[in-house]
Parts: sequence; C-alpha cells; structure tokens
Amino acid sequence: MPLASMDGALCDAADATIPVTDAGLVRGDGVFEVARLYDGRPFALDEHLARMERSAAGLRLPIDVDAVRGDVDALLAAAQPGDARLRIMVTRGGRRILLIEEHTDPAPSLSLAIVEYAPSRLLDQVKSLSYAANMLASRVAEERGFDEALLVTPHGRVLEGPTMSLFYVLDGDLWTPPLDDHILDSITRRHVLELTGARERITARDEIARMTEAFMASTTREVQAVHAIEDHELERGGPLTREAARLLRARIAEATSG
Repeated sequence: MPLASMDGALCDAADATIPVTDAGLVRGDGVFEVARLYDGRPFALDEHLARMERSAAGLRLPIDVDAVRGDVDALLAAAQPGDARLRIMVTRGGRRILLIEEHTDPAPSLSLAIVEYAPSRLLDQVKSLSYAANMLASRVAEERGFDEALLVTPHGRVLEGPTMSLFYVLDGDLWTPPLDDHILDSITRRHVLELTGARERITARDEIARMTEAFMASTTREVQAVHAIEDHELERGGPLTREAARLLRARIAEATSG
C-alpha cells in the first residue's frame, strides 16, 4: 500500500487522516506541489519547494520548508517507490501531508476543448489547494468529447491547460503564452523554455487556426503532443514537439541518474 507522511509520521496512505475542521479541507486554504519520482528520485525538488514557499507567502501561510524537506527524505527512504508521484500539501491548519501516488504514462497525444476562464488576480502565482475551477474545466471538456481543456479568457487570450502549460508552433517558431497573462509559472515550462529557446507571446484565440504543432508540458506529462484544438487538427508529435520531449527527457535522466 502507498505510504504517506502526516507531520513527519509515516503511515499507510489509506489510513492518513486530518480533522474535518482543518481549513485546508473546509476552505481549500493551503498550498501543494506534485513532483515526479524516477526510480525513487525526485526531479526538480528544490524548485518545487521554492515555489511552495512562494505560494505560501502569497497566501500569508506559515510554512516550515526545512520540515517539509525532512518529511520528503524520510518518506522516500521508507517508500522506495520507483516511478511515481510525490504530492506535498501544507494546510492552514498547520499540517504537512505527503503522499506517494501511482504514476501512469499519459496518452501519446490529446485533443483540447476551449473553455472560457478568467484567472484570479489575487491568487496569481499561488499554487493553492483551491483547484475546483481547474478540475471543472477538465470535466467540461470531457463532457464535450475532448481529452482536456484549453483555458481561454473571455476576451480571447489563450492561456494554458488546467494543470499544464501550452506550447505551440506558429510560422515555424515555438511559442508559449506569457506569465503576464496570469498563467502558472510552471517548473516544466521553465525547463522547456531554457532547453528549446521557445519564446513568450500574447496568444489570441483566432491564431489557433494557424498553429501547426502544439504540446502540453507539466510535471506529470513531461511533453505531450496535441493533435487537435476544437476542430483544428495539428501535426501529431511534429519535429519541434519531438525535440522538446527529447531534450526534457535527457535533462531529467541526467538529474535523476544514480
């Protein structure tokens, strides 16, 4: 059974509990991160913990990052989880919750439905436990027969997916929407930008029809090709998508090698 850590104490994940009065449950008041484990070794853990600290500061949430790091070390030493996901949560109730979750490889490509979405300015760059709107966007897309959602503002600016960053090819160059449009400063997005030389640009909804390739990037997906956005078909795993996937995988392998 997968292991969990509750404030430094190890237990079976199925037996982990928190009080129903914890504001992390009652109000979604807390922060979280999810890191990939490759043969039990986390990729970009320092970056995840640094972002968690920034998110907590944005929520005015006290957090002991050293204690969280100690929990991570103890949990991974006991779990020996192989390829998996590490979920880290800190709640307003002061609880540190870590879970080892099963990882399954995503499909080779996916289709995206446009879902209208207005980012919260107050929660800008805060990765909080309040993810209901993002999860609803995914369900709305699935109800229409698509694999995932592509979030677009009411004014027609293309943003990102509910849990992943968008990259696309336009006129032969690789682009991504800018952080100034209040999208998440994704850790995988940072690595893809650095590795590929992709650039930021404001992206209008009516430009989707001119895109020739697109992919989503995230911790759990790495690089996942997009074969359709609404009724616009794209090259399924084109050359720039394949190169981004190769470069990211090589960096991960180097960073997590024994």
